[in-house]
Amino acid sequence: MSAPTPSAGAATRSADRGAFRGRTAFIFAAIGSAVGLGNIWRFPAVAYENGGGAFILPYLVASLTAGIPLLFLDYAIGHRWRGSAPAAWRRFRRWTEFIGWWQVLIALIIALYYALILAWATNYTIFSLDQRWDSHPEGAAGFFGEYTQALGGADVAISFDYVPAVLISMLVVWVAVIVVMALGVQKGISAASVVFIPLLIVMFIILVVRSLFLPGAIEGLDAFFRPNWAALAKPGVWIAAYGQIFFSLSVAFGIMLTYSSYLKKKTDLTGSGLVVGFANSSFEILCGIGVFSALGFMAQAQGVAVDEVVADGVGLAFIAFPTIISEAPAGALIGVLFFGSLVLAGFTSLISIVEVVIAAVQDKFGLARVSATLLVCVPIAVVSTILFSTTMGLPPLDVMDKWANEYGIVAAALVSSLIVAFVVRGMPTLRDHLNFRGSFHIGRWWYACVAIIAPLVLGVSLVGGTLDLVTSDTTYSGYPGWFNFVFGWMMAIGLVVVAVILSLIPWPAGSNLYKDDSDGDPIAPEVVSGKGLVTTSEATTPHERAPPASEVRGAGRRSARHLVPDEPHSAPPRTTARPRSTRLPPAPRRPARLTAGPAPARSQEGSCPSPPSS
Repeated sequence: MSAPTPSAGAATRSADRGAFRGRTAFIFAAIGSAVGLGNIWRFPAVAYENGGGAFILPYLVASLTAGIPLLFLDYAIGHRWRGSAPAAWRRFRRWTEFIGWWQVLIALIIALYYALILAWATNYTIFSLDQRWDSHPEGAAGFFGEYTQALGGADVAISFDYVPAVLISMLVVWVAVIVVMALGVQKGISAASVVFIPLLIVMFIILVVRSLFLPGAIEGLDAFFRPNWAALAKPGVWIAAYGQIFFSLSVAFGIMLTYSSYLKKKTDLTGSGLVVGFANSSFEILCGIGVFSALGFMAQAQGVAVDEVVADGVGLAFIAFPTIISEAPAGALIGVLFFGSLVLAGFTSLISIVEVVIAAVQDKFGLARVSATLLVCVPIAVVSTILFSTTMGLPPLDVMDKWANEYGIVAAALVSSLIVAFVVRGMPTLRDHLNFRGSFHIGRWWYACVAIIAPLVLGVSLVGGTLDLVTSDTTYSGYPGWFNFVFGWMMAIGLVVVAVILSLIPWPAGSNLYKDDSDGDPIAPEVVSGKGLVTTSEATTPHERAPPASEVRGAGRRSARHLVPDEPHSAPPRTTARPRSTRLPPAPRRPARLTAGPAPARSQEGSCPSPPSS
């Protein structure tokens, strides 16, 4: 329901943010975000280089002990506090708002260069029809260099020499993104995901089946699945598994937090998280089968071993696969299916990344959907096109992707998990919120994963990656030192500085921060350290549960702070009564039961403990 307007000309008390129509729409959108370019061109090579078939074991362990637990963490914060990343983190605890803005800025950086890869994939889908790279004397590698006109290595310099084919494709990509985002959460994001994800799966299954019948496919699959059990004793293999999960599940940079804020209050969050997590992993294994079947054919056609043709990233997609397409029977079909899959997977991921930024701006200024979309997407599209449709496009993509992942996603995940678990001690509240409707209940194992395992692996990965960069005899990818410093280190440090500054800027009176949620219900109170939520007989959603009444009274001034404007008298007065369905009963004077019947049960409660070793 919608709360009435407090006074003439005042803003409505309900935030009009949009919502998913149901759980299915959310699951398709979440899978669309998780299943991206990294599944297709990164996972197969990572698995091959880290034990082959044996890599599946650390990969599944990483998924169960870090990927899915952190996914649950994102779901809980977004769903309980019903806002974008900055709004939800501020409602969680006022001073943690900077984490939300950090995540928004990471998404902004990734969106800038992600569109370039989509533009390449779009053009290569067309090129596949006549296998245009065959006309180049140096084959697919030479054609890609001529097509992108990319500067590389020590030759990199600031350049604004535009590549017409790339420029046009990037404009097409951004127009498509703007149209989908302007349509909103259900009619835009959800509708696109519900169509594109099944289409992606069907296309890729056809590609895999076709690849399996290529000569040499069996040798390729043998190279992919043959287990090297000795690799499991190497710490680097486990770090690689955790890294793949972090980057492929879209955790810790605001996407899943934002998407979960659009869910209905009675949604099964943990069950949905398991579906998304295992769907992502299943698609990655499917990608491995398809890619290595094709690489096996390529190796046989060239008379070399499979390990001599294995590649990942840009090299796999735009050099190795065009070569396969040229040599394989029905190569045009394989090309359209492969590059079409890249376009679909990349597009659903890009709209999820852009949504993080749009949601934050919409909440900050209380804007309508179309206004927020144009305010965000037009500047991003302009900067993205100016910077990346040039001969300089590939090097900043490479550097920004490296630093945004290492010092953006990994660092943000490390900081947020430590703050939630040990500084704010908010895990009991989040646990009870997830368990209220969750089909898969969580407890101490989730504490251990979020508070110990994930931070430990993230910390090791961050330190190891930093040591590799600073102790290497050469600069990253051979680029000039100043280039890596500007587009890498300065960018990563700047994100944190700007995030802190944004968190200190007061929210306008008309922002969504001071409004009820889209259903007209009040936002849940701020978390109380170390305390779970009280179960009441009247509660039908986890949002109607609150910390113990005595704790809320003791922390009342702090818990309601997110409802108080940063400037005196800047928020519109609240004139409507608290909805009856969310009114909590008065706290009992003493903990003993008050009637002969069963007393309302308290949830699991207590400080967030150090998880037991068992």
